[in-house]
Amino acid sequence: MLALWDTTGSEVVRKLASERRNAGGVASGLALNLVVIVDEGRVRQVEDAATIAAASHPCRLLVVSRGPVAGVDAATANAKNRLDAEIVVGGRLGPCEAVIMRMHGRLALHSESVVMPLLAPDVPVVTWWHGCPPEHIAYDPLGVVAERRVTDIAQCPDPAAALHQRAVDYAPGDTDLSWTRLTGWRALIAGAFDTATAGALSATVHAAAGDPLGALLRGWIMARMGVPVQLAEVAGPLHGVDFALADGGSLSLHATGDGMALLRKSGSLDQVLPLVERRLGEVLAEELQRLDADQPYAAALAAATGVANLGDRASTRTHIWQDPAWEPVAA
Repeated sequence: MLALWDTTGSEVVRKLASERRNAGGVASGLALNLVVIVDEGRVRQVEDAATIAAASHPCRLLVVSRGPVAGVDAATANAKNRLDAEIVVGGRLGPCEAVIMRMHGRLALHSESVVMPLLAPDVPVVTWWHGCPPEHIAYDPLGVVAERRVTDIAQCPDPAAALHQRAVDYAPGDTDLSWTRLTGWRALIAGAFDTATAGALSATVHAAAGDPLGALLRGWIMARMGVPVQLAEVAGPLHGVDFALADGGSLSLHATGDGMALLRKSGSLDQVLPLVERRLGEVLAEELQRLDADQPYAAALAAATGVANLGDRASTRTHIWQDPAWEPVAA
């Protein structure tokens, strides 16, 4: 690991090239660039997740931690522009080369000027906000430059409002880790209907009112099956789903709280199936498997929020400059 304090972007580029040569091309077969925007207190979480994901997807990891922007208030009026960086090639991060950048002052508003020269050429760019994402992804140039954009609305103060905003702001290439965490639920439900004797007439999802997993599961069922889906509010995270079948029977899948789920189906014996909660790195690794538009996510998001025709939008974005130090102009 090489630490650079109060450095420049050009120096970081030069030192990264030097570290790669010294490592003997350990990380030469990069599959993608993973750009992460994260608060300082969560940098280690990002490193741990990237280590797991890089085992399947060797990447250049570019972590951006933005400090207070100069001039926003009296406390930041004299904040100095400063860039501190750590460079790691191989080592503790496995088949991954990483640059962790901490940006202070107004440099934080122009992080793309440091990040873009560090992008590995000829491989896709994925941007991940490990925290509450911007209201409009076009406000962040690090989102505009990416082919895929990964958010995690579960970390927002109001996940329900954040889910609706992700639909309003959606462009093909967007996805959210709340959707990725539903993979186990969706696989078990699809497998249960493979052997069901009749299709669904209606469904009820059991989840907390603001749980994004419950909302997206409800949207997915409506989009895929074309049936009405009610929400039965319960305390805690997504608990299960009940289906009324066209032949008068029923089918239900409920978590048992021990990494398993109980499947009950009319005319069949109860089954206990695995429903393991995965680590952040495992969820991220799954999301990095695809770099095209996630059409099932778009359909589920549209059904969950009532914002239609998400898949018909343009996939490209244009950066919208927003300076938090500017005062709004009075009407």
